Amino acid sequence: MFIVKVPGINGLGKTNGCEKAGNAILNSLKEIYTNEQGIVIDSALLDLEEIHLDNFNLELTNNLIYKNSLEIFETKSKTIFLGGDHSISYSTTKAFLDYCQNSRKKPCLIVFDAHADCMQPMKEPTHEEWLRALIESGFPAENILLVGVRNIWKEELRFLKEKKIRIITMNQLLGDLQDTCDIIMEFSSGKELYLSLDIDVVDPSFAPATGYIEPGGLTSRQIIYLIQRINKIKNLKAVDIVEVNPDKDTNNLTVKLAAKILSELL
Repeated sequence: MFIVKVPGINGLGKTNGCEKAGNAILNSLKEIYTNEQGIVIDSALLDLEEIHLDNFNLELTNNLIYKNSLEIFETKSKTIFLGGDHSISYSTTKAFLDYCQNSRKKPCLIVFDAHADCMQPMKEPTHEEWLRALIESGFPAENILLVGVRNIWKEELRFLKEKKIRIITMNQLLGDLQDTCDIIMEFSSGKELYLSLDIDVVDPSFAPATGYIEPGGLTSRQIIYLIQRINKIKNLKAVDIVEVNPDKDTNNLTVKLAAKILSELL
């Protein structure tokens, strides 16, 4: 497993602090000695890298993330990206799309998020538009699955309906968690899988340190179960964990949960 810190932020000032998440999560990982699969976690042995970025030069930042991510996809079997806010996912998934096209594989993107992130994109997409910008750049909408979305702007709803993007709502998800996992596995079957995890899919009582808090989310136990199941998918190529803001945390609760999620992916 290859771990890459990507301290990129483009949230119009609303996500300042997320650039610290990678280091905070890895420091918290040192307190986890084994994951729930019985695998020993030794932070000193992690295959780790950082993409060094200039968040005041967004064009350069996006180019660096894209270039490094494409090289990583071509050389590493499985990668975890530690953001950063969700804007980093535009460049990582764009590189993922190009990697899949170059290797003649079908790309699949599953996004865990409280929000759709499909507003009208800016020149350098922020954390509110990255997914729409990705789709408009050519990622096949039929291969995208949104999970846990529970607050969608009217403009985003029109876009999602127009593109026929599949959504698993919170009620559907909680109706049968095992069945949801089966749906995810079936949806990704025969494709190369990228999982994007915005920590705000989790209820703020379990993960308060994020920019756009939405009540009614997953419990920490539920997200851990989902991650454990998804990690068993053989064609899982990459995961990103984004929108963790250590500056807003309470008792390090959100950072510890992100570290716990990371440990279950190792």
